[in-house]
Amino acid sequence: MQVVFTRRAVNQLARLHHYIADRTSETVADNYVGRLVAYCERFDTFPERGMRRDDVLPGLRLVGFERRATIAFMVEAERIVIEGVFYGGQDLTRRLARRKR
Repeated sequence: MQVVFTRRAVNQLARLHHYIADRTSETVADNYVGRLVAYCERFDTFPERGMRRDDVLPGLRLVGFERRATIAFMVEAERIVIEGVFYGGQDLTRRLARRKR
């Protein structure tokens, strides 16, 4: 099963990297985002992980990462789609619910 990142998720990762680099260092940001991406890429070994949130978006799953980020993803027939990466208490429910419309 292939793991793919939506454009939104890639943009969120870039903003997260920038946020961390501004507050710490480029190295810390590289390492954190690298670990987060590597974690997502391992979803193929157990794609049904996390909490289902069909109330937000049908098929949506959420899983935490290092107690700081939440990864939103969906499991499709042939791939796992990373829909978003939310950091530090962002209102992911509101942001993802917009996709229902």
